[in-house]
Amino acid sequence: MGLKPDHWIRKMALEHKMIEPFADSQVRNGVISYGVSSYGYDIRVANEFKIFTNVYSAVVDPKHFDPQSMVDFKGDVCVIPPNSFALARTIEYFRIPRNVLTVCLGKSTYARCGIIVNVTPFEPEWEGFVTLEISNTTPLPARIYANEGIAQVLFFEADEMCDVSYADKKGKYQKQQDIVLPKL
Repeated sequence: MGLKPDHWIRKMALEHKMIEPFADSQVRNGVISYGVSSYGYDIRVANEFKIFTNVYSAVVDPKHFDPQSMVDFKGDVCVIPPNSFALARTIEYFRIPRNVLTVCLGKSTYARCGIIVNVTPFEPEWEGFVTLEISNTTPLPARIYANEGIAQVLFFEADEMCDVSYADKKGKYQKQQDIVLPKL
């Protein structure tokens, strides 16, 4: 299994619609960068957010997640309260090939501000908009800029095809179109 360079990412995006929309080069003028990088792709965050709130004193339970724990927000700048988090989705839609696995890491511009982006790996044959978890680890409110870079996806191509892909096992987050809350 090997890390894939920019020319492989371009080929897969253009020939196999692996990433749509696709920025063929790094865009950085006046924005937090996005697009193709040396060995990855910097994804953008859409302008739709679900911000965690404790208004109803709910308990966070991944088996029985209470949607009232989240407040919907749409806009170009999302402010995440101190020591809280928001869910968002990518602008880009992904179609991961059967022999590819991705790892997604937050961009250093946000990390240096105490803002951590968490995403699980995109498994072979997973497809959809990515739901992002954005944590504000600081004691201050934090701004997130919609339509700009938020994290970098690294692509790893396997030497062999997997026996069971995400599509084969009918994964519960397959082909998600919106921000998806935890499911059991």
